[in-house]
Amino acid sequence: MSFIAIIPARLASSRLPNKPLADIGGKPMVVRTAEQALLSGASAIMVATDHADIVAACEAHGVPVCMTRADHPSGTDRIAEVAASMNLADDAVIVNVQGDEPLIDPALITATAALVNVNVPMATAAHPIHAVEDAFNPNVVKVVLDKHGRALYFSRATIPWHRDGFAVSREQFPPAYAPLRHIGLYAYRNDFLKKYPQLAVSPLEQIEALEQLRVLWHGYAIAVHVTASSPAPGVDTAEDLERVRQFFMDKN
Repeated sequence: MSFIAIIPARLASSRLPNKPLADIGGKPMVVRTAEQALLSGASAIMVATDHADIVAACEAHGVPVCMTRADHPSGTDRIAEVAASMNLADDAVIVNVQGDEPLIDPALITATAALVNVNVPMATAAHPIHAVEDAFNPNVVKVVLDKHGRALYFSRATIPWHRDGFAVSREQFPPAYAPLRHIGLYAYRNDFLKKYPQLAVSPLEQIEALEQLRVLWHGYAIAVHVTASSPAPGVDTAEDLERVRQFFMDKN
């Protein structure tokens, strides 16, 4: 199948200033992420940013880049602006690859993009949770699926709640209990992406601080690709950055 990968990248970061431009083995992080996205088989990639320094870094490494407005409330709104400027067909598939994911598995991008169709305009990914503490951590977003592998709900709470099993113990998972951790990777059909910026913010989205709940609130389906293993973590802190730098040093 054919799809396009767009990488939103903002220079502002409260925990790690200038994060997209952080050097990783001689290249800015956003460039490393774009290179991983290209390995997915995407027919095209594009960095979407609101800062001239990121534009300059991408151009210096031959990475396609587009300047966007600075006032977008989310990365999805930012890639919607870029997609609109590309005059894509309504059935084009666009994947939102976060700019702080220099170790993202290209196969994960491909598999998520493949789930998008005329009846399911959006897709994302998840993996099984193995650590009990993650199931009860509000910073770990959980998702529950229907029998077709589509999202029923996303939450920071522990879902599904194993009523009888957790009544016995919360130190280990009850038998046959398999919670899923949401992975922040999204794919969209272009005609849906055009509609997204006009969708009203939902109460659930505000309560949970989870953008994807807006989609479910308005009645659209989200397919979920479940991968067996946990993906390489993104870069949120200085410690994360050093770990990724070490990976590239060891690789070379």
